[in-house]
Amino acid sequence: MADYYETLGVDRNATKDEIKSAFRKMARKYHPDVNKAPDAEDKFKEIGKAYETLMDDDKRATYDRFGEDGLKNAGFDTGGPFAGGFGDLNDIFASFFDGFGGFSQRQADPNAPRQGEDLRVDVELEFEEAVFGCKKEIKIDHLEVCKDCHGSGAKAGTTPKICPTCGGSGKIQQTTQTILGHFTQVTACPDCRGTGKKIEEPCELCHGKGRVEVEKTLEVKIPAGVDNMSKMRLAGEGDCGINGGPAGDLYVVLHVKPSEHFNRDGINIITQLEISPAQAALGDEIMVKTVDGEKKVQVQAGIQSGNLIKIKGAGVPHIQKPSHRGDHILVVNVKVPTKLTDEERSLYKRLYEINTGKKAQDTLKEKVKGVFQ
Repeated sequence: MADYYETLGVDRNATKDEIKSAFRKMARKYHPDVNKAPDAEDKFKEIGKAYETLMDDDKRATYDRFGEDGLKNAGFDTGGPFAGGFGDLNDIFASFFDGFGGFSQRQADPNAPRQGEDLRVDVELEFEEAVFGCKKEIKIDHLEVCKDCHGSGAKAGTTPKICPTCGGSGKIQQTTQTILGHFTQVTACPDCRGTGKKIEEPCELCHGKGRVEVEKTLEVKIPAGVDNMSKMRLAGEGDCGINGGPAGDLYVVLHVKPSEHFNRDGINIITQLEISPAQAALGDEIMVKTVDGEKKVQVQAGIQSGNLIKIKGAGVPHIQKPSHRGDHILVVNVKVPTKLTDEERSLYKRLYEINTGKKAQDTLKEKVKGVFQ
């Protein structure tokens, strides 16, 4: 046997306001006019029964002590709210249906101007194009006002007529019998599909729609400093409006391809700089690749792995202040050689002896080589 509190998803100490709020949410979900699942009507009846019981102080007190059987034994009607109605159900559903799909009495004017739909186009950029900006030519398919009928949908020389079914309102009122009783619903007129007009002779170009799909080529200026997944809004480049409404917008979504040489962190560019132990110990001047071309950098003597070298102003321009650029950051990596020439090995052995005060031991390879010599 169902638990009424569990049915509504409330605590056993829930207030009437909490119960009412839970009922409205559940009713919105399971109302048979909205939910077409086979068990929606049964679920809705259970919700109504639980609501009626818990909103009545006497019924709730009896239910809390003895359960549903206790209600029957006490002479309470357990058939739910559908036989005789209950409390403020009408008020609840007035607020429930208001503005919800086809149940609202307040419908928008079908002939009022409406803005056209927004569109999206994806554009791929090279890393350097995103850094410095560029121009891209893009093609879009969008809706424009039909030139033959100027958006009316009617053949040239004719005009749309007022729909005789709805009288030009674009909506009709229907009264239906539901499990809660009679409900009046306002729905779109099936003859004119909510437009309030009947087109007897449709325009041959747009087939009565008033809009036609047109391919358009745009040159888009990509500003310097854009990043991956940046969006640009081109006002009025979406689909044209309806009934003289404004056009929608076009959103350009940018996809920046990864670079083989550079990594980006905000407006900074980061690369790895590999140097030898000798360069790290003595310092050096090294040519490095940047987005501006090769630049000479000074490696200070005694630099360590993980230290950073900054090339000021060689990074990405700030999107809002293009004159302000980030830095190119070099992450130093002192790379120990894995293969040495005889001369290099001799020098490293001497350096080892100087640093440690111990005699460098020959490797197994050198010992074997010495035997054969």
